[in-house]
Amino acid sequence: MEQENVKVWDTLKRDKEERIGQVKNLVKEGKVVAAKDTVALLEGVIKPGDKVNLEGNNQKQADFLADCLCKVDPKKIYDLHMVQSVIALKSHLDVFEKGIAKKLDYSFSGTQAGRLAEFVKDGKLELGSIHTYLELFARYYADLVPRVALVVAFEADKEGNLYTGFNTEDTPVIVEATAFKQGIVIAQVNKIVDKVTRVDIPAGWIDFVIESPKPFYIEPLFTRDPALITDTQVLMAMMAIKGVYGEYGVQSLNHGLGFFTAAIELLLPTYGEELGLKGKICSYFALNPHPTMIPAIESGWVKNMHCFGGELGMEEYVSARSDVFFIGPDGTLRSNRAYSQAAGHYAMDMFIGGTLQIDKYGNSSTATANRISGFGGAPNMGCDAKGRRHSSEAWLKCGKEYGLQEELIGNLPRGKKLVVQMQETFKEKLEPTFVEELDAWKLQKNANLDMPPIMIYSDDLTHIITEVGIAYVHKCTDMKEKMAAIRAVAGYTEIGMQADEKETEALRKKGIVKTPEDLGIDVSRANRSMLAAKNIKELVEWSGGLYNPPAKFVNW
Repeated sequence: MEQENVKVWDTLKRDKEERIGQVKNLVKEGKVVAAKDTVALLEGVIKPGDKVNLEGNNQKQADFLADCLCKVDPKKIYDLHMVQSVIALKSHLDVFEKGIAKKLDYSFSGTQAGRLAEFVKDGKLELGSIHTYLELFARYYADLVPRVALVVAFEADKEGNLYTGFNTEDTPVIVEATAFKQGIVIAQVNKIVDKVTRVDIPAGWIDFVIESPKPFYIEPLFTRDPALITDTQVLMAMMAIKGVYGEYGVQSLNHGLGFFTAAIELLLPTYGEELGLKGKICSYFALNPHPTMIPAIESGWVKNMHCFGGELGMEEYVSARSDVFFIGPDGTLRSNRAYSQAAGHYAMDMFIGGTLQIDKYGNSSTATANRISGFGGAPNMGCDAKGRRHSSEAWLKCGKEYGLQEELIGNLPRGKKLVVQMQETFKEKLEPTFVEELDAWKLQKNANLDMPPIMIYSDDLTHIITEVGIAYVHKCTDMKEKMAAIRAVAGYTEIGMQADEKETEALRKKGIVKTPEDLGIDVSRANRSMLAAKNIKELVEWSGGLYNPPAKFVNW
């Protein structure tokens, strides 16, 4: 074979060496680059059109690196393809406004959802896909491999070992995908030390470390003040515990974010105990360390909890409860979003969470006409994982009740994950939860998406809980019956007003719809007095003083 026909198989490695060679002069010692040289570093290692991962998680943000990326010269660095979990900061979109970035693949946008929709509509941003977290992580190892990753950690030593600490979140999955495909990894850290507290990411995977001028931003996203829980939410939580958790013997589960699940957590040591359910439900969680879980943990309900990330103020409490949480030899939490998402997808018997809209068929979405909020992890935890092969009491019982089971797979036995949407019939400003058509259809048109962004599809849904009652929609044998069950719990919304009284009564007799009365719940008891802790201060007391809530939650 002639020399000119020999294929080169290490172009990525050579490219990396070339890029790093261009910025050697910026490295002071080991792998340390001064904060003042960060923009020059980025201009030296990033090329136009690169796929760049800027670590933006639910909580911790590589905010200094995000700000620096916005300061690069758009004549040198442009048309970047950003691949990141969360669009949380203004700088995450500023990089598109400045022409530095062009395309985005992501999972969740939160507070930037409205601005993101505007950017897409105005052509400032080309939207790839809206993913679940696991789906996006998976593509990091396929067609969305980052060429450069900008990540964040608590500590680094001069050689590049990282301590990700209490909020590890997405860092490992990002770094591994980049480093082992000959990409470049730059880490922003709060402090450069002689020896890191714990080696969470080895130095061999990291190319540069920068001590940022101030600690990275972190959001107390999962803290809910019990003082804001309403009597209606208490009633719905009582229905959930008795009509779903207790009825199915749900041992492993994930709670979505919100006051409904916070109410459930605070009712376990009171109402749950009264029902004799301790040890029979709620033993294993894939869950951030919600402060409202403290009373249940202290009361001995929880055996095991793996966390997606941490929660501000819960550091000392979590460290002191190593029998429950996953704790490193240094005594601090080891969280990991990829592993916790996998646990939520395959190892949990139930997902329960809220939504913004549910259509007449039972499909739900958190997207509205002018907000591209994304999904986060809800679709992975809120779906019936078809690859599951281990059984459990809750999974098997739900599968036996599944009205379409035999029609779909014949007489073979199979379980089904419980997927529960919990929402009052009307939200703030009297906006109905139940609608004829989801706003997601309008968003599809406005954002030029291939399909409307649906969070949970109707075929995965098993239960809807409102203040009216519970619809056990998985028991329905066809769409007509399912739609009638949804109408029965939709209250005074346009959908609910279409309910037929005789039809609803027939569904109640079949056990497809259950009201508080059907469940034997005394509505007069459904009030805040049932909560194990009625405010943040009482959560601190339950923790023995270990919980240190963020200042904005302290009013005593």
